[in-house]
Amino acid sequence: MSLAAWLTFLVAAVLISVSPGAGAINTMSNGMRYGVRRSLPAIMGLQLGFGIQILLVGAGLGAIIASSNIALSVIKWLGVAYLIWLGISKWREPVMESMDDDRQPVSGHKRFWNAVFVNLTNPKATVFLVALFPQFLVADAPHGPQLITMGVTLILVDCLVMLGYALLASQLFRFMTTARRQRQMNRVFGGLFVTAAVALASFKRA
Repeated sequence: MSLAAWLTFLVAAVLISVSPGAGAINTMSNGMRYGVRRSLPAIMGLQLGFGIQILLVGAGLGAIIASSNIALSVIKWLGVAYLIWLGISKWREPVMESMDDDRQPVSGHKRFWNAVFVNLTNPKATVFLVALFPQFLVADAPHGPQLITMGVTLILVDCLVMLGYALLASQLFRFMTTARRQRQMNRVFGGLFVTAAVALASFKRA
């Protein structure tokens, strides 16, 4: 993977990671209730679930990448359409009254495996990976090193973003959950989904 392609992939990875989903909600909930340090088991669990998804998607795409430009194009534009749909949905998403709860503290071990399950069963993560990988894989180069590079990049970016969410939730939860701020955040993140869609639509594989 060239430096230019990796930088483009990095931008897409950042935009996708900062757009809230099930993993971000899980992290913010933990950050609010336990603080940043005690949120680490859940964040690591999210990355394990994400890593398994990366392995499964990467293994399944190999044959398609090598043999069918039409399939690649279909996957790409389905991914673009899905990102735009997510952006519109996020923009119009109603605000929540509260993300707090009164449950008893949960052990770090249990929160780790809960987080693994959250990302492992997250269809958005699967669709994102299926939409992303074909645009950046070079068909006539070994797929393994490319997939490892992209997988490591995705996990590191997501880990840093989740740490940021945990820190933000632990410090600014009341600010974040007012109805006005939620609407603003929904519109910002909706715009980020559409920005990611535009980036994917305009990028051409080597």
